[in-house]
Amino acid sequence: METGPRVHPDVIAFEEEDTRMAGTVEVSLRWCGSPGATVRGFADSIRTYEGGTHETGLRDGVTAAADAYARKQLLLSATDPRPSFEDIGEGLAAVVSGKLDAPEFYGATRTRLGGDGDAVHPDVRDTGAVHACVRDAVQAHLGTWLERHPDQAAAVIDRIIESPRRP
Repeated sequence: METGPRVHPDVIAFEEEDTRMAGTVEVSLRWCGSPGATVRGFADSIRTYEGGTHETGLRDGVTAAADAYARKQLLLSATDPRPSFEDIGEGLAAVVSGKLDAPEFYGATRTRLGGDGDAVHPDVRDTGAVHACVRDAVQAHLGTWLERHPDQAAAVIDRIIESPRRP
């Protein structure tokens, strides 16, 4: 999954329980020199090849944390456009795993975690809360990591700002 030189030596990893999604989320992140982003998702140890709300939450959380940090450090001005996940995720290797009481799978092969706009039977708990829980946890934990590791954060943010996709 990870190729190329590492942008920072530490793996950013955490686990957090959240009652809103009736479960736990585990995340690990590392930026390296490879092109593009590689995100692997799991729900109750089942690989979610088609993605889902947990992967969308991870992408949104990473984007929000990196953008907030870059602006706080004045590396992006108030007039600079918000970086996209494609900019921020360049070289990112990430794993997001949700352990849920009642996951709802969708897709032809039932390998997408549902919620957030998916049709959910009224008797089944909507897993849309997973998106918000993962997003909030990733934003908080990555934001804290960036603050506590300024040299490594600079390497990550420099990679984003210098992305060939940025205008």
